[in-house]
Amino acid sequence: MSDRTVSVLRTHDDRVVPVAGAYDIDGAHTSVEFVGRHLLITKVRGRFTDVSGRITIAAEPEASHVAVEIGAASLTSGNADRDTHLKSADFFDVDRFPTITFRSTSVTALADNTWEVVGDLTVRDTTRPVTLQVDFDGADVSPLGDERIGFSAATDVNREDFGLTWNMALETGGLLVGKTARIELAVQAIAATAAAAA
Repeated sequence: MSDRTVSVLRTHDDRVVPVAGAYDIDGAHTSVEFVGRHLLITKVRGRFTDVSGRITIAAEPEASHVAVEIGAASLTSGNADRDTHLKSADFFDVDRFPTITFRSTSVTALADNTWEVVGDLTVRDTTRPVTLQVDFDGADVSPLGDERIGFSAATDVNREDFGLTWNMALETGGLLVGKTARIELAVQAIAATAAAAA
């Protein structure tokens, strides 16, 4: 952290948490990635580069809320042919469903100083609840003078629960693409209307 005082931090129930207020997600410094298995032997990583949203921290952290929108067409995995297939109707069908959304429904403090955030994830035309394990990574002041907070989070989902069912059987048995996908997030957000620290 810098030498400047960071006013968006407070202590609540012996935990360092952000001051109550609104924090806008900085898409340029936020990473939304997924990891899947190919041939069941290799992990393939992809990411979405178009991310926006708002984190609203409540006076009682468990009453906080997050809303995120992701541009599905911003998907990139480092291979143009694979990206085209992932954006097609076989998978994300980005022409028909251009936006992926997440809306939290509950926040729970866990004993190991982490948080559990449950919310509704909508991919294509399907909404399912998912549970994120979240770490608050701290806060700092940018060179521009704005105050920022950071979180990291992860969860595992079954892609078929969201209509991403395309696959191909292998001659040796098994499937070309694994059903389970790991979602990993590194989120930076800028204080928009942070309240004064108590």
